[in-house]
Amino acid sequence: MESKKTETDITYWHPAFYADIQIEFAQDADHLKFESEHQLGTNPMEIDVLVIKKQKDIPVKKNIGRIFRKYNVIEYKSPDDFLSVDDFYKVYGYTCFYKADVPLTDSIPIQELTISFVTEKYPRKLIRHLREVKEYVVKQKEAGIYYVYGDLIPIQLIVTKELSWLKNLWLKSLTNKLYEIENAKKLMIDYAKHSENKLYRSVLETIIRANSKTFEEVNEMGDIFMEIVQEKFDRRLEEAVQKAVEEKTENIKRNVTESITKDVTESVTKSVTESVTKSVTESVTKSVTESVTKSVTQKTKLIESISLILKKCRKNKPLSVIADELETEPDKISFIYNIICHNAEKSVEELYELADKQLHNSSPDNYL
Repeated sequence: MESKKTETDITYWHPAFYADIQIEFAQDADHLKFESEHQLGTNPMEIDVLVIKKQKDIPVKKNIGRIFRKYNVIEYKSPDDFLSVDDFYKVYGYTCFYKADVPLTDSIPIQELTISFVTEKYPRKLIRHLREVKEYVVKQKEAGIYYVYGDLIPIQLIVTKELSWLKNLWLKSLTNKLYEIENAKKLMIDYAKHSENKLYRSVLETIIRANSKTFEEVNEMGDIFMEIVQEKFDRRLEEAVQKAVEEKTENIKRNVTESITKDVTESVTKSVTESVTKSVTESVTKSVTESVTKSVTQKTKLIESISLILKKCRKNKPLSVIADELETEPDKISFIYNIICHNAEKSVEELYELADKQLHNSSPDNYL
C-alpha cells in the first residue's frame, strides 16, 4: 500500500528537496527548466519534480542527471518514508500519463522520458521485485546511484545516504540523521560561499531544523543563525505589512466608494484609491514594522541566550560562572538555567518553547 504523505512531509521536506535539486544541478541550470509538483490533468495527481532540458542535445554534467533526456520525472521520498513497489508503479503511471496529457499526439516521445526515484533508505524489496518479477537488471553506477536496465524508459534509483559527500553534499545532507559534526561543518562552509542564494538558505533552514542538536555543536553557527533569523524577519515583516495595507485599504476604499455619487468617473475613483493606498501604506508600515520587530527581536534574543547557556551547561559550568562569563546577574538567567538543567535532552527550539511560556507575562528585559 502506498505510504500516505503527511502534512509535515509536504510542507517540510518537499519544498527543501525542490530547492536542493536546483542546487545539485547548478552547473547545468542554464539548460534546464524546473517544475515543482507538476499537476497531471484535472485530478489530484502530481509529479514531485519535473526537470525539462531546454536543449535535448546538451548533456547534463551532474552525476545524478547523466541519465537525463528531454523530460525527466523525479519522485522524492522524505527521510522517514520509504520507496515501495507500489510507488514505482504509481510514478511509472504518472510518467505515462504525462506523456499522453498533451494536445498533439506523441508530442512527447517515449524515448525522451526518464524516471528518477530519490530515497534515503536502500529500497531492498523494490529492487528484488524489479529483478525477480520485472526481470530488470539493476546495477550500481556509482556511490548511491543505481541504473535500472530493461525498460524503454531509462530509470535510476538515488539512495541519498550512500551518495558522496564530495559530489552531492546538499542532497546527502537533506536528512534528519545528520549526526556527524564534521559533516555539518562541511555544509556550513559551503553555505558561506552561497549565502546570498535563497535556494541554499531554504535547504539549510530545513536541515538545521531537522538536526538542531548537531548544529548546536557547530561553532560557525552563530553568524549563519542570525542571517537566517534576519531573513525570516524580513519575510514576515513584508507579509505582515502587505496584509495590513490590503485590509485597511479595502475598508477605506469601501467607505469612499459608498460616499461618492454615481456620477464620479472611473478616473477620479482610481485617483482616490491610489492616494488612499499610499497614505495607508505609509502609516501601516510604520506600526506593523514596530510590532513585528519587537516580536522577532524578543524571540531572537531569547533563543540566542538559550543557545549560549546550553553550551556552557554541557561543560558542567555552574550558574554563577555562566552569569559571570555572560556579564549578567545570576537571577536574570536562572530560569533559563533551570529549564536547561531539567530538560537537557531537548533542542534549542524545544527549550525556547518552554522558556517562552514562562516569559509570557513577563518583560522581555528580564533576561540578559
